[in-house]
Amino acid sequence: MDRAELRPIAEYAGVDRTEFRNTIRPSGQPAVLRGVAAEWPAVRAARGSDEDLIAYLRRFWNGQPVAAIVGAPEIEGRFFYTDDFRSLNFQRGMSPLDSFLDRLLRDRENPRPYAIAIQSEEVPTLLPGFEDENRTELIDANVVPRAWIGNRIRVAPHYDLMENIGVVVAGRRRFTLFPPDQLKNLYVGPFELTPAGTPVSLVDTHNPDLERFPQFTEALKWAQVAELEPGDAIYIPFHWWHGVDSLDPVNLFINYWWNDARAGAGNPYDALLHALYAIKTLPAEQRAVWRMVFDHYVFALDGDPVEHLPERARGLLGEPTPEQLGRMRATLRRLLNPAAN
Repeated sequence: MDRAELRPIAEYAGVDRTEFRNTIRPSGQPAVLRGVAAEWPAVRAARGSDEDLIAYLRRFWNGQPVAAIVGAPEIEGRFFYTDDFRSLNFQRGMSPLDSFLDRLLRDRENPRPYAIAIQSEEVPTLLPGFEDENRTELIDANVVPRAWIGNRIRVAPHYDLMENIGVVVAGRRRFTLFPPDQLKNLYVGPFELTPAGTPVSLVDTHNPDLERFPQFTEALKWAQVAELEPGDAIYIPFHWWHGVDSLDPVNLFINYWWNDARAGAGNPYDALLHALYAIKTLPAEQRAVWRMVFDHYVFALDGDPVEHLPERARGLLGEPTPEQLGRMRATLRRLLNPAAN
């Protein structure tokens, strides 16, 4: 399937907090929010020139070094694995922000530059004051913005454990999104070694090897794509897979992650890892029983599993109190670390 045939992500203009909260977010679908940050001072600087943007960022930098990743020209901007999957095809290190920004400007005309990026740096720590001049009303003010700065790089499709709004400040970005249920068609890589956290799809969306990854053709039927300009934003719902291409030699992206799940109740990703350890290796007939148990108690496919119990007797099977959650965390720590007992 040609990229031009892929379904475009729905677009909205003039979005305010009410429309986002009442219409866009409840749809459960990604959305492009055109022009929501068009008046940000950082966006205006970027539209002037790369130099104007860099000068604007330097106003806020407090001298703190930043974590950066660097890949050789041969990777063509695709941060990924080495061919044998024993390591990643880029290196990590620390850099002064001003040196990193100088290199971005210097490499603009290089036909084969090193791929460089700063990823997920908290803005109030890296660029204190930037967040005060460049705000969005779409989400709560306590959500910490994060900065992503780099040149022409490619990030493999992956998912976040939170909802996400990202604002393109400088450079253009192309997003290719897949719904969560396309997991089975995306040929996901290792859990133990990942480029940036959660596992990534091994398929090169620019040039998919359909002999090796034939089911990817099914994923493409459900893909959604969009290209964003400075001042545009994208909403990515929870667990949607997204591959990102930065299309220009200088780019800046500011994103906001949040999750409305109950605080203190544990991380479901940790539970998945424990299930891989404790359940995946069981005999098939035992796995089938545990699947039924999880469907009944955790996913409540049969309805409320404890409606027959008085409320005082439901414990964690009902609405747990902070004290009950604390006791459960302590129990899990003892179970997962018996040597410490």
